[in-house]
Formats: sequence, C-alpha cells, structure tokens
Amino acid sequence: MHRYRTHNCGQLRKENVGETVKISGWVHSVRDHGGIIFIDLRDHYGLTQVVIDPEQPFYKGVEHWRVESTICFTGKVVDRISEAVNPKLATGEIEIVAEEMEMLGESKVIPFQVAKEEECNETLRLEYRFLDLRRQSLHNNIILRSKVIARIRQLMTAEGFMEMQTPILTNSSPEGARDYLVPSRVHPGKFYALPQAPQQFKQLLMTSGFDRYFQIAPCFRDEDARADRSPGEFYQLDMEMAFATQEDVFEVNEKVLYQIFTEFSDKEVDKPPFTRLPYREAMDKYGSDKPDLRNPLIMQDATELFRDCDFKAFAGVVASGGAVKTIAAKGCAGESRKFFDDMIKFAQSVGSKGLGYLRWNEGEVQSPIAKFLSEDTLNALKELGGVGDGDVMFFIADKEAAANEIGGHVRNELGKRLGLIDPNVFKFCWIVDFPMYELDDDGKVEFSHNPFSMPQGGMDDLLNKNPLEILAYQYDIVCNGTELSSGAVRNHSPEMMIKAFSIAGYDQTVVESKFPALYKAFQYGAPPHAGIAPGVDRMIMLLADEPNIREVIAFPMNQKAQDLLMGAPGEVEFNQIRDLHLRLHLPKKLEKEDAESAEA
Repeated sequence: MHRYRTHNCGQLRKENVGETVKISGWVHSVRDHGGIIFIDLRDHYGLTQVVIDPEQPFYKGVEHWRVESTICFTGKVVDRISEAVNPKLATGEIEIVAEEMEMLGESKVIPFQVAKEEECNETLRLEYRFLDLRRQSLHNNIILRSKVIARIRQLMTAEGFMEMQTPILTNSSPEGARDYLVPSRVHPGKFYALPQAPQQFKQLLMTSGFDRYFQIAPCFRDEDARADRSPGEFYQLDMEMAFATQEDVFEVNEKVLYQIFTEFSDKEVDKPPFTRLPYREAMDKYGSDKPDLRNPLIMQDATELFRDCDFKAFAGVVASGGAVKTIAAKGCAGESRKFFDDMIKFAQSVGSKGLGYLRWNEGEVQSPIAKFLSEDTLNALKELGGVGDGDVMFFIADKEAAANEIGGHVRNELGKRLGLIDPNVFKFCWIVDFPMYELDDDGKVEFSHNPFSMPQGGMDDLLNKNPLEILAYQYDIVCNGTELSSGAVRNHSPEMMIKAFSIAGYDQTVVESKFPALYKAFQYGAPPHAGIAPGVDRMIMLLADEPNIREVIAFPMNQKAQDLLMGAPGEVEFNQIRDLHLRLHLPKKLEKEDAESAEA
C-alpha cells in the first residue's frame, strides 16, 4: 500500500465498498454525533467522509485536532445509510470507517474560515494566501486558469503557431508605463529592464523568418492597480503573424476566443465574426472605446436641437462649441423621484454639472427643463430618440470629449440600475480605425496609441494628410466592457517609421537610439506583420465571473504593489547594494525613520 494514499479524496465510489483504502488530506470539518466522530477530509480532488468509532485507540486525540490539520487515514469503504447520502458530493454515497490514523501536519488556529466562503479582510487573505488558496472558490479559479492556458496552447498550435520564449532581462524602452529596472553587477551604472511586453522581440522574430509566434508571456509594468489590472506583473497570450493583414489577426483570435469562452463557460457567446466598431463611432455612441454591448442604450447627438433654445444652460454650451448628448431609455418614466435624483448625483460624481431629463408619462412631458423647450423641439427630440409614452431621455451638455466620457458612465449606470445588462452572455467587439495622432494638453501632435502601428494610407497619408485625420491599422478586442488587448498591423518600413516619428516631434536619432534593434532589422527585408496579445488574467476573470483580478491569480500583489505573503518589496543587505554599485537616495521621511530605527 502507498505510503500516503491509495485514492484521493474525490475518487471513491459505491463500487469501492468493501475495499481497505488509505487517503490523506486536510480536516475540512469535524462533527460529533453522539460519540461517533465524522470528519470531512479534503484534498485537491474533493471531500470524503471519515467515521471514527470511540473504540479506536486514536479516538481520544480527536478533541485536540484542529481544522486544516493534515491527516492520513486507513480504513474500510462502506455504504452510507440512505438518510446520510449526500447527492452534492461525488463521494456522497460512501464513507470510510477509520482503522488507522497518522497526523502528518498539525495546524495552528486558522486566522479565517477555509471551509466556509465568508467575507474576509483582503489584507489578511493575502498575508495567508496559502490558506486562502485552499478555499474552494479561489482554488477552482486557479484550476480554471490552468485548464484555460493548457487549452490555449493546444488551439494556438493547431493554428500553426510556434511557442517561443523571449528574454525577461532586456533594455529599457519608452512603451507607455514605467519600467521595473534591474541594476547590473558586472556593468556598473547600467540597468536591465523587465519587459513591459515582448513587443520588439516578437517583431524581430517575424523579421528572422519565423511565421507564427505565440507565448503565454509575463509582462512587467510599474503602474497602479485597478480592479481589472494587477500591479507589477500580468500574463498575456502574445502572438504575431508574418505576411498578415488585420483580418488575419481577427480570424485567428475569434476562433481561439470563441472556443475558450464556449468551452469554459455556460454563458451564450457571440459567434464570429465579432462586431467591428470604428473608434469614432464607439466614442459617439457609447462614450468609450471599450463598450459593453450587452447594454442596449446608445448616445445620440442632440446638439443642433438645443442651439437656439431658451434653456440657456444647454444653449450656452452649444454656442461655445460644446455638444449635447442624449440617451433614450425605454419604459422607465414611472421610476421614482429618487431614481432620477440618484442619477443626477451619479452624473455629478463623474464630472458633470448635472443631468437633464425629459420623461413622457401619461401623455405629459415631465421635466424641470420642459418649459424651456418649444413643442417643435420636444417633437424633434422624441423622433430622434424613438421614444413614446413611458420613456425617458437623459441629456449631458459639455465639451464634446467630456460629454462623451460622462455619457458613457451614465449609460453604464443606467444599464445596471434598469437591469438591462444580461449577465449570461459574452459580447465581443473589435474597436478599429484608431486615430494615429492626437493633440496633447499643449496642442502638440503626439501618438494617440502605439507608435509602431501602420498608417492606413501608408507613406502617402504621412506626407499629405492632416496628422489628426490619419487612421492607423490598430485595434482593440473588447468583451462585456473589458478591454482584453490592443494590437496592430506593424509599421515595418524604416522610412515610414522615421516619418511617423517626425510628425510626433521625434527626429531620426530618437528612433535609432530608442529602438535600435527594430530600426536595424527593418533595413534587411522585413515582412509585413501584425499581432495582438489578449490578457490571460482578464480572460480568466471574465470566465470565473470575478469582479477583481486578484481572485484569479495565485499569488497577487495588493493595490500598493506589495506581496504581503513574501514581504516584497523588502530591504536587502548592504553588501548586496554595494555589489550593484548603488547608493540609496531615500525621501527625507524614510531617512528619518531609518535613523530613528537605528538609534532604537
């Protein structure tokens, strides 16, 4: 017989009755039924009930056992009595009558419940993550993650992609977020950087003659946490294709995403081809470049209808070059006054001065602003929104960009409060036709997204078009309002790259110094290529129906980029700092704290 187990805790069935078996696991729960002790023993695979008779020599020690101790039992498999059968358990028809017991690892008193899914302080959960990972919901999320990644590898290989690894220690490059820097011991004063993404390496692989590359790639960015973004590090399905168009990238990703989301979820999934939305249309209709298409509400432009109206608040915005956006919501005119007051407060919380509304209710137009609008204007608004009795139109007036952004938040909130968002579907869309350039706060032209993207009109557009009108072969894939990834057809021409950077104010020396490998490689017969990198963590978050990305990562950092389990980031020995030729220059507050600590 095996030293620790002949079966796991989810394996035994009715056909095993009569066998003598050995199982090991964690004490999930203990119950005393009139002297007979029942223990649910748990391992990675499931639960098995163990029965301990008072006549057993190890019985007296039971009262000292704590939940989460690790124990090995040897005993006989028997049928449960009919009243004790548990149909919720795979092992629910049997139990083990214990004949031998060995304590493998005794547990201290646990800081929070493992057997019960109770709310618990996240700081405590992260400090004791090894216990937290024993909780069934989190444990299942990590199992799901493993299965999804394994399936992704199968699907990508089937599509002709080769899995390849790119360096973790590389050079710092300006890619949008802060780098994590690693000082070099053998090259004093010089630093490696952890890659924000394998972007340049995967493009170099395409110039090296490989055709289809993919990698479950770790990426490192020194940026703040959000609910859908883990600070420090994350993983993405990184891919690149040679001799490929935008549509080629779409076709592969739609196949893989559709397969993954249908296999690992019971929800309804959009079938390929996914909806394509030009960036400008997405901003105009949804106020966001990552719209949740489960929400049927859209924004419409009512600017001209308010240009000469008597409602000065809106007319003034229009006269100053702003916009009035409206959202028509069906069947909510009967909502309480509190509903409308709460929506106004919400709009103010996201930057609006207020939120106008008109409600058509029982043949009347009810609104504080209705008296300022002519009958013709009211009828025109009614036609624009396609509304009738029982419906409401909400209005946001501001500069166009602000009106779109605020309207996007209001649209999302209305969708939630009115119950319009179906939780049982996954709706995908591609956001396409991103602008290549935009103006910064000082009115200077800069790249709006990825500087390596191919302009849609090639060199001709770069030479002859207003930079703000140039569109890029750049795209995002969005699911239920969550951006999974950005991607692009790459600018593989050194001449076009120089010109594209010059429009944004960078001369050739910047390109040569900041991106030397790409610039050099593109001068030796670079193929057209394109790629994308959907976020693995975000995909799992959606599949697991978790609102927070830390619930699908085994050992995440907290929102302050700290690993509370391992104590990272932490201090290091002076000799380690000296070997790296570094000198610490701490903020004055930290210097004072260190000095006080040394005196103590």
